Amino acid sequence: MAELVAIIILIVGLLGMGIIIYRKVPLLLEPLEIAPIQFNWKEQLVKIKSLPLLKDFSFEILLQKILSKIRILTLKTDNKTSSWLQRLRERSKKKKLEEEGEGDNYWEKIKSSTKK
Repeated sequence: MAELVAIIILIVGLLGMGIIIYRKVPLLLEPLEIAPIQFNWKEQLVKIKSLPLLKDFSFEILLQKILSKIRILTLKTDNKTSSWLQRLRERSKKKKLEEEGEGDNYWEKIKSSTKK
Protein backbone atom coordinates (compact mmCIF):
# COMPACT_ATOMS: atom_id res chain seq x y z
CA MET A 1 0.00 0.00 0.00
CA ALA A 2 2.79 2.41 0.94
CA GLU A 3 4.66 1.56 -2.25
CA LEU A 4 1.57 2.32 -4.33
CA VAL A 5 1.19 5.74 -2.69
CA ALA A 6 4.89 6.46 -3.24
CA ILE A 7 4.64 5.49 -6.93
CA ILE A 8 1.56 7.69 -7.42
CA ILE A 9 3.32 10.66 -5.78
CA LEU A 10 6.37 10.06 -7.99
CA ILE A 11 4.29 9.95 -11.18
CA VAL A 12 2.30 13.07 -10.26
CA GLY A 13 5.52 14.91 -9.41
CA LEU A 14 7.15 13.93 -12.70
CA LEU A 15 4.04 15.01 -14.63
CA GLY A 16 4.04 18.36 -12.83
CA MET A 17 7.70 18.94 -13.65
CA GLY A 18 7.02 17.97 -17.27
CA ILE A 19 4.18 20.49 -17.56
CA ILE A 20 6.30 23.27 -16.07
CA ILE A 21 9.20 22.50 -18.40
CA TYR A 22 6.86 22.30 -21.41
CA ARG A 23 5.44 25.74 -20.62
CA LYS A 24 8.89 27.31 -20.11
CA VAL A 25 10.62 25.86 -23.22
CA PRO A 26 9.65 28.79 -25.50
CA LEU A 27 11.01 31.25 -22.95
CA LEU A 28 14.23 29.25 -22.67
CA LEU A 29 14.67 29.11 -26.44
CA GLU A 30 14.58 32.89 -26.84
CA PRO A 31 18.06 34.23 -27.49
CA LEU A 32 19.64 35.76 -24.47
CA GLU A 33 20.89 39.29 -24.91
CA ILE A 34 23.89 39.73 -22.66
CA ALA A 35 26.19 42.68 -23.01
CA PRO A 36 29.81 41.68 -23.40
CA ILE A 37 31.76 42.11 -20.21
CA GLN A 38 34.91 44.15 -20.40
CA PHE A 39 37.22 43.42 -17.53
CA ASN A 40 40.48 45.25 -17.03
CA TRP A 41 42.76 43.55 -14.51
CA LYS A 42 44.99 46.54 -14.01
CA GLU A 43 42.13 48.86 -13.08
CA GLN A 44 40.67 46.32 -10.68
CA LEU A 45 44.06 45.77 -9.04
CA VAL A 46 44.51 49.51 -8.56
CA LYS A 47 41.04 49.73 -7.00
CA ILE A 48 41.78 46.87 -4.62
CA LYS A 49 45.13 48.31 -3.57
CA SER A 50 43.56 51.69 -2.90
CA LEU A 51 41.20 50.31 -0.25
CA PRO A 52 41.97 51.78 3.18
CA LEU A 53 42.28 48.35 4.79
CA LEU A 54 44.92 47.20 2.33
CA LYS A 55 47.12 50.31 2.33
CA ASP A 56 48.97 49.18 5.45
CA PHE A 57 48.80 45.49 4.57
CA SER A 58 52.06 43.59 4.66
CA PHE A 59 52.49 40.12 3.27
CA GLU A 60 55.51 39.56 5.53
CA ILE A 61 53.45 40.13 8.68
CA LEU A 62 50.77 37.80 7.34
CA LEU A 63 53.41 35.16 6.64
CA GLN A 64 54.84 35.59 10.16
CA LYS A 65 51.40 35.09 11.71
CA ILE A 66 50.67 32.01 9.63
CA LEU A 67 54.05 30.45 10.41
CA SER A 68 53.70 31.16 14.13
CA LYS A 69 50.26 29.51 14.16
CA ILE A 70 51.70 26.48 12.35
CA ARG A 71 54.53 26.34 14.89
CA ILE A 72 52.09 26.49 17.81
CA LEU A 73 50.00 23.72 16.26
CA THR A 74 53.12 21.61 15.76
CA LEU A 75 54.21 22.14 19.36
CA LYS A 76 50.76 21.21 20.65
CA THR A 77 50.79 18.06 18.54
CA ASP A 78 54.27 17.17 19.77
CA ASN A 79 53.24 17.69 23.40
CA LYS A 80 50.16 15.50 22.97
CA THR A 81 52.07 12.67 21.30
CA SER A 82 54.74 12.90 23.99
CA SER A 83 52.13 12.46 26.72
CA TRP A 84 50.61 9.49 24.88
CA LEU A 85 54.04 7.91 24.54
CA GLN A 86 54.75 8.43 28.24
CA ARG A 87 51.44 6.79 29.21
CA LEU A 88 52.18 3.83 26.94
CA ARG A 89 55.60 3.39 28.53
CA GLU A 90 54.06 3.51 32.01
CA ARG A 91 51.50 0.87 31.01
CA SER A 92 54.17 -1.41 29.60
CA LYS A 93 56.22 -1.01 32.82
CA LYS A 94 53.19 -1.96 34.92
CA LYS A 95 52.53 -5.02 32.76
CA LYS A 96 56.15 -6.04 32.98
CA LEU A 97 56.14 -5.68 36.78
CA GLU A 98 52.90 -7.66 37.03
CA GLU A 99 54.34 -10.44 34.90
CA GLU A 100 57.47 -10.60 37.04
CA GLY A 101 55.32 -10.64 40.17
CA GLU A 102 53.33 -13.59 38.87
CA GLY A 103 56.55 -15.51 38.25
CA ASP A 104 57.63 -15.11 41.88
CA ASN A 105 54.33 -16.39 43.19
CA TYR A 106 54.10 -19.28 40.75
CA TRP A 107 55.62 -21.92 43.02
CA GLU A 108 53.75 -20.64 46.05
CA LYS A 109 50.46 -20.95 44.18
CA ILE A 110 51.28 -24.52 43.18
CA LYS A 111 52.25 -25.46 46.78
CA SER A 112 49.07 -23.98 48.18
CA SER A 113 46.93 -25.74 45.57
CA THR A 114 48.54 -29.17 46.35
CA LYS A 115 48.11 -28.80 50.13
CA LYS A 116 44.36 -28.48 49.84
